[in-house]
Amino acid sequence: MSLGDDGYGGDSRSGRPDDGYSTLGGTRQTRTRFADGTGGDGYGSRRPARSSRSLTMVVGVVVLLVAAIAFANMGGGSGDSDSSGGSNGGKAGAAPTAASGTKPVTGKNGTIASGFAHDEQGAQSAAANYSVALVSADILKPVQRSAIVRQVFVASRVDELEAKFNEAYDKNFLDKIGLDEDGNAAAGMTYVSRTAPVGTKVTQSSANSITVEVWCTGVFGTAGVSSTNPVSNDWFTMTLKLQWEANDWKVDSFSQKEGPAPVNTDRTASNADEIAKAVEEYGGFTYAR
Repeated sequence: MSLGDDGYGGDSRSGRPDDGYSTLGGTRQTRTRFADGTGGDGYGSRRPARSSRSLTMVVGVVVLLVAAIAFANMGGGSGDSDSSGGSNGGKAGAAPTAASGTKPVTGKNGTIASGFAHDEQGAQSAAANYSVALVSADILKPVQRSAIVRQVFVASRVDELEAKFNEAYDKNFLDKIGLDEDGNAAAGMTYVSRTAPVGTKVTQSSANSITVEVWCTGVFGTAGVSSTNPVSNDWFTMTLKLQWEANDWKVDSFSQKEGPAPVNTDRTASNADEIAKAVEEYGGFTYAR
């Protein structure tokens, strides 16, 4: 939902090894069965003797191989950095999605995260969490909507934006998507609007003002046997201009546009009961950059 662009390995199986094979050294070596003579053991009438010296050499080779593999897996002495931020020997830094180790949020204001750090990381965390709130099912309910607007937006924009939200999500709009004037679905129906941020990026930044784009996917619609607005998925990007106010990041303005969207794969859609049950059973997250 939006106000428009201007505001708004495989399967492992256990068991005994197949007869005729061993797994020494990580390989599957075939044991050859010779024709039995007179009451032999089924592996030929004679087995070549193996000297203790040969056995010692084989064991030594296996031990060296195991040690070499373990050393390689530990990345011994390469000088690469770990996720704690040590020296990386001049190589590229951590991937953009790697955890930074900075605690992103210290509390919640109602059900929305608050207390974000006064830096770009804190702003991206705030934008991700605010995107979830602004495209939630609660934004369609007048009482919850008022609380969301007052928690998310800068104080000087609250009255103006609350009026715009109320105008956009009026009774006619709610009727079209099968909700009553309080934003509730009819009996036996469940309205769904869940958003999951996929990534964030800063496009403009100053000490107390940051613009963040949040790439999102989500599900929306009404789950129910007789629903004329079935639950489907969407991909969109929200742009939020944030201001530092009252020791936290708050939204000054926002907009929304479609995409980027991946190619849909062929898959069997879940029925209405499964979707409704998922919404009830699976809770949301606090998002951090």
